[in-house]
Amino acid sequence: MNSRLEQAVEKLKSTGVRMTPQRHAILEFLLSSMSHPTADEIYKSLEGKFPNMSVATVYNNLRVFKEAGLVRELTYGDASSRFDANMTDHYHVICRECGKITDFDYPPLIDVEREAAKRTGFRVESHRMEIYGVCQHCQQRTV
Repeated sequence: MNSRLEQAVEKLKSTGVRMTPQRHAILEFLLSSMSHPTADEIYKSLEGKFPNMSVATVYNNLRVFKEAGLVRELTYGDASSRFDANMTDHYHVICRECGKITDFDYPPLIDVEREAAKRTGFRVESHRMEIYGVCQHCQQRTV
């Protein structure tokens, strides 16, 4: 985790982004979180440490991280975006009950992208696959 954080900090510095304590804390939180947090969740978890930090600060930093290729924004039709610092190719399983998002490793569907490009003439840039269900915790609640 520390090496990922150091690499991310260096990447930001190399593009001229100044590392503030708040920016560092937001980045560290994202890199250590597997919960795919919303900006509000990040803000709430850090407000005790940074009482003068605003939600706008969190959003602005998430935009900077996204532009630098350090996080991806996940939008699944609900009201708020979630953020994922795992930039490797992976998919997500989403609970229809509580909204929990869990990473799911599976070989990238590059053959599907190639076939889509071949059949349509598009220059395919990416794809998104979402798997929906009910997590174990929610399954136990309904029993």
